[in-house]
Parts: sequence; C-alpha cells; structure tokens
Amino acid sequence: MPFRLFDAPLAEPSHFVGFAGNRINRHSEKRSDDIVTVALASANARMLLAGDGKVLVDRTTPEGNAFFGMEAASALLPGLNKTIYLGLQDEMPILAGPSNIAIEALPQNIEAIDYRSAYTQGLIPADQVGAMAQAVSLLSWHDSHKFCGRCGHETVMRDGGYRRTCSNCEAQHFPRTDPVAIMMVVRNDKCLLARGPHFGAGMYSCLAGFIEPGETIENAVRRETMEETSLPVGRVLYHASQPWPFPYSLMIGCHAEALSDDYILDKAELEDGRWFSREEVVTMMDRTHPDGLMTPPAGAIAAHLIRSWVESIV
Repeated sequence: MPFRLFDAPLAEPSHFVGFAGNRINRHSEKRSDDIVTVALASANARMLLAGDGKVLVDRTTPEGNAFFGMEAASALLPGLNKTIYLGLQDEMPILAGPSNIAIEALPQNIEAIDYRSAYTQGLIPADQVGAMAQAVSLLSWHDSHKFCGRCGHETVMRDGGYRRTCSNCEAQHFPRTDPVAIMMVVRNDKCLLARGPHFGAGMYSCLAGFIEPGETIENAVRRETMEETSLPVGRVLYHASQPWPFPYSLMIGCHAEALSDDYILDKAELEDGRWFSREEVVTMMDRTHPDGLMTPPAGAIAAHLIRSWVESIV
C-alpha cells in the first residue's frame, strides 16, 4: 500500500534531546592537516576547554559561556599540541582542548562544571552543549588511541583531530562511535522500567545495551530485552537518537512491543524493575510519586522515550 515517505513531524524528536543542539559546520570534506594552525590564527577563533569530566564555563554572563577567546583560553590551556578543530559556527572557528588546570587555580569568574550538569541544568547554551559533546568524544578518543592497534607504535594527530596516523606503519585510525540501543518496553497500557545499582535514589529508566557487530538496531533491542528481562519483543519502532559523550556513544532510542507479561530480571545487570502503569509514570515524570520514584532528567533520551509513550495511543 502506498505511503508518504516523509510523513513525519517536521521537528524530529532527536532535536529535543540533550547534546543535540550542535550548530557547528564540520565541513569534513575540507579539513586539512594544518586546519588547527589556520583556525588558531583567526582573530575570532573560540576555544572550548574540557577535561576530567568537566567543562570550563565563564560565569560572567547569566547564560554561561563555554566558548573562550584565545587570549583567555591560553591562560587555561596547558599547551596547544592536543588542540582539535570542531568546525565553524557563525563564521567563528571553534576549537577544543584539554584543560588540566586545578579547580582551585581557576580565575574567580571561571567554573568547572561536570558534563551532565551542563546539559541537565542548562548551565550553558544548547548549541554549546552540543559542541561539548563533539569535543569531549573526540578528546576521549585521542586519549585512548595514542598507539597503533596494528604495530603498537605511537600515532600522531592528523586532519584537525579526526584521524590519527601511525608513525611507523602509516595505518590510519579514525574516531569511533559506539552505538547503544535504548528501548522503552511496552505492553498494552503499561511499560517496563528498571534501575541499575549505580542509579540515583528512586530513578527508573529504560533498558539499554551496546549494539554488537553484524547486528541490526531492531535485533539488538530484542536481544538486550531478552537478556535483561527474558521478555520476547515483537515490533520495534525507532524514535530518536542522542550523542552521548561518555565516552563516545550514540544512543539509539526505540519503542519495543513486549509479547508477554512475564519477566525475569537479570540481577547481575539490574537492581530492580517492574511494570508501571501510565498513570504511575506520569507521577514519576512530575516528581509527585508517593514513594519518591522518578524518571530520568528531561534532556536524557530515556525521558523522551517515556514521555512519547505516555502521550501516545498504543
């Protein structure tokens, strides 16, 4: 039966998740090995500084600013040898680098804010949160890929930070993105939410797991749900995705149709989990649940999956 290919909302769901506000033009086909040097020579270049799980923010403005001019950045950056190029935003070259300066040594107007708080509390503009995700993922990859996986020799940064080349065998290494399936498991008018041992008190969320080589998104959803709850899954519907710089993942959010009511939690992975009614989930979203139970913060893709189910007709 014919259907409209783009019969979907103009504002795609991925637009509203945390870390998704990146406006940088990466122009990847035009990057060169000297792009960092060229960008640093620009009078309007801006630098994002991050490290040890925190981003530096200038708090002299109410909305906060993580894009530093080069004069201010130079005092906060140990050296330029690890600087990477993110791209252009509003005709400004945007770069990023690791800042290892001690928190107690920061100027009075500069604050080190952990990555999660930066987006959950809106402490910097949404476009800078998106740029932060890009920067943190790249910087983390460079930290863990200093040596060649083929011959073991040291690698050197190329292409403005989007490639590393082995100094010995010349093997080319490119940044990785680890795909993760996160799924809202539903059956009729209830959903299955669970919590891991590291979750905050009262927090329940969607199931999730890494997608393995040679596996489709849909099959990963079915496999992970079966492994963690013994629930068989039928239909799987993609909803949205979210960059997740912990360290360099892409969360792929789906709704999954459970084919049974009976579940068995894998207690090696999950601390607790159960079916929740739509009405109970609403109180968790609104933070009015009588037992203090809650869903993830608004910027998390799990929160968007949960809300979309609450507002849907199954």
